[in-house]
Amino acid sequence: MVTGGTGFVGSHLVDALLARGAEVVAVDNYVTGSPANVAHLVDEPRFTLVEADVSEELPVEGHVDAVLHFASPASPVDFARIPIEILRVGSQGTQNCLELAEAHGARFLFASTSEVYGDPQIHPQPESYWGNVNPVGPRSVYDEAKRYGEALTMAYHRFRGVDTGIVRIFNTYGPRMRPDDGRAIPNFIAQALRGEPITLYGDGSQTRSICYVSDLVAGILLLLDSGRTGPMNCGTEHEMSMRELAETIRQLVGSSSELVSEPLPENDPLQRRPVLDVIRGELGYEPVVTPADGLARTIADVAERIGAPLHVG
Repeated sequence: MVTGGTGFVGSHLVDALLARGAEVVAVDNYVTGSPANVAHLVDEPRFTLVEADVSEELPVEGHVDAVLHFASPASPVDFARIPIEILRVGSQGTQNCLELAEAHGARFLFASTSEVYGDPQIHPQPESYWGNVNPVGPRSVYDEAKRYGEALTMAYHRFRGVDTGIVRIFNTYGPRMRPDDGRAIPNFIAQALRGEPITLYGDGSQTRSICYVSDLVAGILLLLDSGRTGPMNCGTEHEMSMRELAETIRQLVGSSSELVSEPLPENDPLQRRPVLDVIRGELGYEPVVTPADGLARTIADVAERIGAPLHVG
């Protein structure tokens, strides 16, 4: 079972699980996911799509071998739009999924995030770093929901013997992202394709380490199969400033869009890069998609979604 199975990461995970022969049930309430992301699976007999809110119930029939909990809005736009829903899916939704895993003797995998590190005072970030999170700031609905989800996952592991794993996902991009979801890469691409000004926040010096979605999914499956508990960082060391990222996308699109600045949002992290020693050393993880290749594929997908002409340079 994959919760959030019609979302950006969840739908790619569903594809990868089916490709290796699994039977997959995707559960989603379509708050940020879309059935269009799994429409190509409509005739796949090993795939079932269930519309449900995991914070309320899990109407899953039959035996479950693994529960992969990837349901949660993850964009700053969503933090302001549906904060209570984000907190509920990270808390009650996670507990419902853990209860299901316990009942079935299933492995449980929790999709955590680099946001548990907050605006980090240690760079790059190892799993041993406890983070620098504002618990009452505008991002806290997501950050603290994921931190609570990690604590809940470990409690079920330690005290109820549930087979659990935690993956801390760093900035991921690729096809099926919502063009209007407020995150940097789809924003920059859509603005460049439309010839609109590209919006930077602050001076654009803040950094992110960007990971193409297929590399992330490969790491998730390694953790799923390993039986390790984690938490484990998963991402790349392709650290780029937001200005560098915007200029790269503008060049790939062949756009003449100007770069404009807006005030930096409150608690926006100034730098992000994972230490990957654990997942490399224990699981042999190695991302392979370069930013140039991954961004070109993502640009083509966004262009199709928004109906923009595409002339990738």
